[in-house]
This record gives sequence, C-alpha cells and structure tokens, in this order.
Amino acid sequence: MKNTANTPGAARPLDVICLGRAAVDLYSQQVGSRLEDVHSFAKYLGGSSGNIAYGTARLGLKSAMLTRVGDEHMGRFVREELARAGVDVSHVVTDPERLTGLVILGIKDQETFPLIFYRNDCADMAVSQDDFDPEFIASSKALLITGTHFSTPETFSASRKAMDYAKAAGTRVILDIDYRPVLWGLTGLGEGENRFVSSDSVTQHLQSILPDLDLIVGTEEEVHIAGGSEDTLTALRTIRRLTDASIVLKLGAQGCTVIDGEIPGHMDDCIVHTGVRVDVLNVLGAGDAFLSGFLRGWVRGESHERSSAYANACGALVVSRHGCAPAIPDAAELDDYLKHAEAIARPDQDVRLNRLHRVASRRRPRWPDIYGLAFDHRKQLFDMAQDTGADPERIKHLKMLLIQAAEDGARRGGVSDQVGVLIDDTYGQAALNAVTGRGWWIGRPVELPTSLPLELEGGRSIGSRLQTWPIEHIVKCLVFYHPDQAIDLRRQQERQVQELYQACLASGHELLLEVIPPRDLPADDQTLPRAMQRFYNLGVYPDWWKLPAPSRATWKQLEECITERDPSCHGVVLLGLDAPLEELKREFNHSAGFSICRGFTVGRTLFGSSSRAWLADDIDDATLVQQVSDNYVELIQCWQARAADQA
Repeated sequence: MKNTANTPGAARPLDVICLGRAAVDLYSQQVGSRLEDVHSFAKYLGGSSGNIAYGTARLGLKSAMLTRVGDEHMGRFVREELARAGVDVSHVVTDPERLTGLVILGIKDQETFPLIFYRNDCADMAVSQDDFDPEFIASSKALLITGTHFSTPETFSASRKAMDYAKAAGTRVILDIDYRPVLWGLTGLGEGENRFVSSDSVTQHLQSILPDLDLIVGTEEEVHIAGGSEDTLTALRTIRRLTDASIVLKLGAQGCTVIDGEIPGHMDDCIVHTGVRVDVLNVLGAGDAFLSGFLRGWVRGESHERSSAYANACGALVVSRHGCAPAIPDAAELDDYLKHAEAIARPDQDVRLNRLHRVASRRRPRWPDIYGLAFDHRKQLFDMAQDTGADPERIKHLKMLLIQAAEDGARRGGVSDQVGVLIDDTYGQAALNAVTGRGWWIGRPVELPTSLPLELEGGRSIGSRLQTWPIEHIVKCLVFYHPDQAIDLRRQQERQVQELYQACLASGHELLLEVIPPRDLPADDQTLPRAMQRFYNLGVYPDWWKLPAPSRATWKQLEECITERDPSCHGVVLLGLDAPLEELKREFNHSAGFSICRGFTVGRTLFGSSSRAWLADDIDDATLVQQVSDNYVELIQCWQARAADQA
C-alpha cells in the first residue's frame, strides 16, 4: 500500500525532530549472566528518542534531537555521539541542575533482558517549552515523541506545545508509544524489563493526544495500553475512533502490519509485512531500530511495504548484535542486507556485512592527510640510552618533549588538525595519556620490537589487552614480511596478523598494518603489492597501511589493489626507516597524484640525532624541542609542496 500521508514541502531542512529520552546505556558484556553477577559493561548512546534520531541519521534522514542532557561527562558523550552520526544537536540543551539518565542492561537469555533505569529527575525529563520555538518545529517534515514524555505534567506540557506548533505548521506528528510501566511509576524500580501493566490513567492520558497524530507505532502490548483493552482488535478499534493516523503494529519476529482506514474484522485480514528470521542475541532497542528504518521510507513517501522492509531488516540486524544505537545499520549496509537477507542466517557472523558495519561505524569516516611524528621506538631508544650512558627512565620524559615538538611543528606548519603521532606504552604511557582526547591521529604499537617471526607484546591475549585501550588509539603492528618467505615462517606471521585483526574487530579499534620486507630477501616493484594482496586474500582488511616509500610503478599497483579490494580503506602512510631528510623528500615525490597516499609517520629522521644529544646531556629540553620541531616543519612543508606541485 502506498503511503498517502501528506508530505510537507521538500524545502524543509529537517526530516524528523525526535523529542524525548536521550541517555547512556551500560550493556552487560557477560552474556548469560544474571545482572547481579555482571562485572563489566559497554557504554553506548541510549534512550528511545536518542536511538531513533541516531538511527534515522545513519540511514540518511536529516534528523534533530530535542532533549536535555546534564552538564557532565555523560551529557557530553550523548551530544557528541549524536553529532558524530549527523544529528542536529542545536536543541540538545545542557541542564546545569540535573544528571543525564543512565540505564543498566543485561542479556540473560533470548527471553530475559533485565534492566534498571536510573532516571530520577534526570535531565531529559526536564525538557521545557522554553527549549524550542515554533520555527524550529516548522523546520521539520515530522515530529516524533515517545510515550515516556507524556508521563509527567512538565514533559506532557512541553510535548503538547511541540504538537501544537507542528499542527499549525503542517508538520506530521508521530507517537512511538514506547510503554515502560516503571517510567510511569507502575512497578518497582527493579522491574524495568516489565513491558505491560494495565492502567486506566495511562490509557486516558495517551488517548488525549491520539486525535492529533499522523502515525502511531507500537507493539501489541503498547497498542493494548493506548486502546484500553488487552484484546488487540478491540484496542485498535478504540484507537481508530479517536484518530485517523496510520497505525504500525509491531509483531516481533513475524514482522509488522500497517493499518490505514478501517480496522479489519480479524487479525488474519491484516497485511503482514514479514521480516527475515535471525538468531536473537538482544531484543533491547530493536524497536528503536525498527522505527528508524520505517521512518526512512515513511518520511520520503515510500510505500508501506518498502518502509516495513527497511524496518524489519533494521530490527533483525539489531537483535543479532550487542547494543542498540551502534548496532543500527547505515543506508549502504541496510540496502546490502535487504539484497542478501535470505542467505544470511547469522548477520552477526557475516563477514561482508560486518565489514560494512565496521566501516560505517568509524569514529572518523574520513581523515585528512596525516602529518605524523612517530616515536613509538623502544629498542632503538633503549640502545641509544645505553650508548650515551643515560638512564633509560629518561626516555619517558623524552617522549613528553617530543609531544611538545609535534604540537609546535604542527602549529607552525598549519596542520594542527592533521597532526599524527605513533607512541608506545612501554616508555610513552604518560605521553599517550597527554594526547588522548585532543582529536589527534594516534597509533600505538603491539608488536614485540624487531621480532621475526612476529610476536605481540604481552603474549597471545591481545584481545584482553585492547579492551583497556581508548577506542581512538589505532592498533599499529609492524611485520617484517615478504610473500617469498619460507612457508612455515610466512604462515606463522600471517596467523598472528589474522588473530590481531580479529581482536580489532571485536574491540572496535582501527588497525594499521606496517609491512617492511626483510633485507635478506630480494624486493622489487611487485613485492609490496603481492604482500597486500596476500593479506586481503586471508581476510585481513587493515584500516591503514604503513609502507616504505615505493616507486611510482609500485604506487600504481598499490592503488589498483586497494581500490579493487577495499575502497573503504583510509589509505597508506609512509615510514622513514631513519633515511636522511633529503632522501625522504625525494621519495615523497613518487607518491604525488596517488589518492591512497595519505601522509607520513616519520620518526628517527626527525628526532634521532637530537635525542641522542639530549640523552648525552649535550643539549637541553628547549633545544631538543626546537630542533625536532624544525625538522618536522621542514617535512610538512615538503609534503605540502609536493601536493601543490601535483595540483
């Protein structure tokens, strides 16, 4: 059936404004545990309205969030996560007196999902009529409000005012019933998972707004509370007497039905838009993903059949994954899934689909060119300290000084928003802590220095190690690899890289794979492209490659390989191998015109001689910083001149 609702003019800058809950979800990482026994949690964006704003933005709609958050870390997290997805956060108001809401959630089994709402006088329940004006509501084709925001006099008043503005402006109004009895004060605080408690007062409250709606969305239990009957058809008929709105009835694994006009005489007479059955990990938040998908079609005037297909697919993907908002697909992933859904019994295990989801979920989908100062060196600096008679503990302070040099050089070179660093946690933990959160490009090594075959620092349990890393740190692994290595050595190295890649998939960190062919094997223009192809054939898709500066013939093959095998790869950054500065400048010119070349991460060429002099007490801190900064600026300017020459 065609979506016949009046579609406002295309000139409106927004597709949907979401008014309601925006919070933080803390999801149990121990699947199968009682909530009492859980010992670690993953933090995600939460709140039904926040999830829908996030989901619709990922699916290509122009969405905005209308809510409040606390003036604290969790409030900033909510705002930043929404903005990162493309949501308009101009009307996310910071409340100085209240905290951002929290929800703790568990996954016991396919039927049991305990949750606790920490929402006593939280920020989003203080949303006020003063937080928006008629022009803002009129700027959108649709206004979505979830049921919780009709549960108190203050939020009811604000929601009612928003609806009045929408009605006057021709903005369509959507109700996601989103019935949580605990949030209406109908259950004990520990019964957050309870989805239905009959209540005449809640029914009367909801029915007072039904006449002004254009779309109503709910499960059978939610239709029961809105219609005042636990018989679904009776409830639907009551709703229909009060409103002409389209009604979307969610039927769980069966799919959904969309009812315009008269309610059918029997449920079997409803047209059911079926979804694809998947193994359920987590139903929490699936309804928000469902509605995000439905709105993708409904707002654009697509048929109910197509809108329902989007909705059912989004719901199926989310129930197979951990979390809600981060599990919602973007448009490319959703469309790909719809093409292949019948053949994908386990979306959570489908390599291609999860690759699409990983790429779409990157914190920075596109980086500018990276001007990187690499000082993740451990063995080389230790040896330098030994040679100069310096205490190796001084290397920790040296790395803090190199941060100053990077900061100063990036400022002077005009690339403060493109500065990159490679820093280890052996001597550079304080340096890592100092730069984390600045928006810098940060790579962090995992390989045991000079190991051949490749070994990882900290032993085999790399996955548990990555769990302690900030998500913005890029996992950097150097492997001395040649496609013509002895088969046993090559396979041993390949297995280590494969295990590392799987660990990065699980943790969500990006991977930078640095490949340096060993000097004892002959290398030619084919060596690096063959190595790259081999890793792709093994199912390893690094987010970044780090390579020695190759010839133009090699660059051409590398670009063809990445374009064909992984067009979502960020690209290649060049390393220095302690080459003289003038030699590096010449080699940089070989990369001109190749879009996959995304900058450099150079180390000892820039800091080596100055660091040795500093460790020997021949120069002071300020001189070290100045010398390294000067070298860094010179290399930045060389790269910029290279780009200008090519243009």
